[in-house]
Amino acid sequence: MNSFRTFFLLLLLVFLFSSCASYDHRLNDPSTRYLGLNGSLTSQERGTFADRISYWDGDAISGAPSIAIDLSEQRLYYYKGNKLVAISAVSTGAEGRETKTGHYRIMKKDLHHVSSECGDYVNNQGEVVIKNVVVREVPMPSGAHFVGSPMPYYMMVYPGVGMHTGFLPGVPDSHGCIRLPDRMAKIFFEVTPMGTPVTVQR
Repeated sequence: MNSFRTFFLLLLLVFLFSSCASYDHRLNDPSTRYLGLNGSLTSQERGTFADRISYWDGDAISGAPSIAIDLSEQRLYYYKGNKLVAISAVSTGAEGRETKTGHYRIMKKDLHHVSSECGDYVNNQGEVVIKNVVVREVPMPSGAHFVGSPMPYYMMVYPGVGMHTGFLPGVPDSHGCIRLPDRMAKIFFEVTPMGTPVTVQR
């Protein structure tokens, strides 16, 4: 029974924290505590996950950039020429909203991108009426308006889907986008030119 209760609580936490992009200030607060796998409360569980995996070592390396995203591994591999210069943890599309496999190129870059599809319905007093909606799926309540989720360091891979700063729970969790740790999203945004090849594979 305790195992079932722990599993249910973990599912509930994932649901509460999931969205196209999650920018709750608590995610960056080192004092925030999370429910661990054994039912205990731990700090920085989600932060250290990305930190253990992600690195950049490409400043002194030349060569044309390319990006490979492995959906099964939840990893991004960044190359210059044939040399691997970076790995990053990612969180890609959840079940039913999977990130599409294929060969693409960076189509657009937007430092302060705001989603036109994912966000919150907010009333005129600024209070959230319905959180984490996809506008084409959830009707807007009367008197509310849509506020899109911020997606810093956005680089479009294909229409409606891009790489950007976001919440990384360690599993596919987005509405299709490729979420990155903030520090990696910033580096990739700065060093990646338009037209850079991106391969998404399983």
